[in-house]
Amino acid sequence: MVTLGCARNEVDSEELAGRLEAGGFVLVEDPDQADTVVVNTCGFVESAKKDSVDTLLAAADLKDGGRPQAVVAVGCLAERYGADLAESLPEADAVLGFDDYPDIAARLQAIVAGEAHHPHTPADRRKLLPISPVERGAAVAASGLSVPGHAPDLPLDLAPASGPRAVRRRLDGGPTAPLKLASGCDRRCTFCAIPSFRGSFVSRRPADVLAEARWLGEQGVKELFLVSENSTSYGKDLGDVKLLETLLPELVAVDGVERVRVSYLQPAETRPGLIRAIAATPGVTPYFDLSFQHASNAVLRRMRRFGDPESFLTLLQRVRDHAPTAGVRSNVIVGFPGETEEDLEILCDFLEAARLDVTGVFGYSDEDGTEAAGLDGKHGDDEVRARVDHVTALVEELTSQRAEERVGESVDVLVERVDEDGPEGRAAHQGPEVDGTTRLVAADGSPWTASAVGDLVAAVVVASEGADLVARPTDAEETRR
Repeated sequence: MVTLGCARNEVDSEELAGRLEAGGFVLVEDPDQADTVVVNTCGFVESAKKDSVDTLLAAADLKDGGRPQAVVAVGCLAERYGADLAESLPEADAVLGFDDYPDIAARLQAIVAGEAHHPHTPADRRKLLPISPVERGAAVAASGLSVPGHAPDLPLDLAPASGPRAVRRRLDGGPTAPLKLASGCDRRCTFCAIPSFRGSFVSRRPADVLAEARWLGEQGVKELFLVSENSTSYGKDLGDVKLLETLLPELVAVDGVERVRVSYLQPAETRPGLIRAIAATPGVTPYFDLSFQHASNAVLRRMRRFGDPESFLTLLQRVRDHAPTAGVRSNVIVGFPGETEEDLEILCDFLEAARLDVTGVFGYSDEDGTEAAGLDGKHGDDEVRARVDHVTALVEELTSQRAEERVGESVDVLVERVDEDGPEGRAAHQGPEVDGTTRLVAADGSPWTASAVGDLVAAVVVASEGADLVARPTDAEETRR
C-alpha cells in the first residue's frame, strides 16, 4: 500500500488495509514481495497528479520479472478521472473509485485473477452537490454511493473488538494518528476541484468518531489529529454547527490520548466559541490551521472566499487573546488570475503582520472543471514562478523569526523518533509533517537520552533552526508515558 497526498488519504489507506486484511490479504512492506501494489493517489494539484502517475508507473515496472501481478490505482486521482485515467495509463491494471472501497478485497482478488475492471466516473456523485447540508446525509445513504470514512458497518466479527465498525489497520505505529471528522466540502472556491470528486460535506456521527478514537488510544496513539476538508463545518449537516466544541472534551477524555489537534479551519467560519474550545480545553492543542489563501479582498472575491487583512488580523488577535503562544499555520496561493502587484503587496504586508508559524506557498495553476480555469487575467508560468519565489523567500525569513521568538517558551514535546541526535518530536504549536519539529538536548547540548517514542516531555526552548526548535527538558520526572 502506497499512500500519497494528505492525512485524509492516510485514513483511507488504513481503512482499505483493514478491509483487505479481513478479506485474506497480507500486507507486506517490500513491494517486490507483493502480488498487488495499491497506490492511493492524490488529485489535488498538478504536481500531486504527476507524483501519482509517476508512482503508478514505477510500481508497474515491478511486474517485469518480479512477483507483483497487478498495480491498482485508488484515491482522489482515480475517483476524479476514472475511465480517462485507465485509458491514458494502461500500465495500471485497474482504477478503482470510492464506491469500490467497501468490497476492496473482492475487487483485488478478481483483478489478480485476471478479470477486467470497468472504472466509473464521479458523475452520479455530482448530482448531490446542490442538496442542502441538512438533507445530504440521507441523500448519500439513499444514493448507494460510498464516501471514504462513511463505509457501511462491517459484521462485528470482522471489526476490532473495541474499535470502529469500519475496520482500520494502522500503517504507521507512531504516537500520532489522523482521525477523520468528515468528507467532502460545500464551499465553491473557484480554484478547487475537491467537491467534484470528494462530494459535498458529510459529517461522521460523533459516536463513530469517538469509537475510532478509543480504538486508536488502545493502539498506543497519544495524539489524535482531526482531519477533514473543512473542520469548522463539522456537524452542520447533523443539525448542530457547534458539534465540534462539544466533541473536543470527549475526545480528550479517551484513555491513552494525551493531545487532540484540529486541522483545516475555514477563517470565515471560525466562530468565537470554537476559538475558545481549541485554545482553552485542556488536552486540545492551541493550534490553528487557518486557510487564508490570500489577503487581498479583490483576489479573495475572485476565489469566492471572504476576508481582508483587517478581518484576518482581528481573528488572529482573538486567537492570541485566548492563547498567546498558540501555533498558527496557513496556506496562500499567489499568481491567481487578476492578481495585481498591489494585491501581492497586500499579501506580503499581511504575512509580515500576522506572525504565522508556518505558511505554505503555492503558485496558481488551472484545475480541470474549476471556475478559475475560465477567468481572465492569467499570468504566465514565469511570472507565477517569480511571485512564488518572492513570497517563499519572505515566508522563510518570517518563519525563522517566529521560531526565534519562541526561545524561552515552555513546551510539551511529543517524541516521535529517537536517533543518534537524540529524541525529536513536536510541540503543541507544530502539526505533524507540515510544520517544524523540536529536538531535545541535555543541559550541555548533547542528545537527551532519557526519553522514548511516545513520551510527552516538558521542556524549554533554547534555540531555533529555521522552523525547527531545540529544547531542554525541565525535569525528567515531568516526562509522561
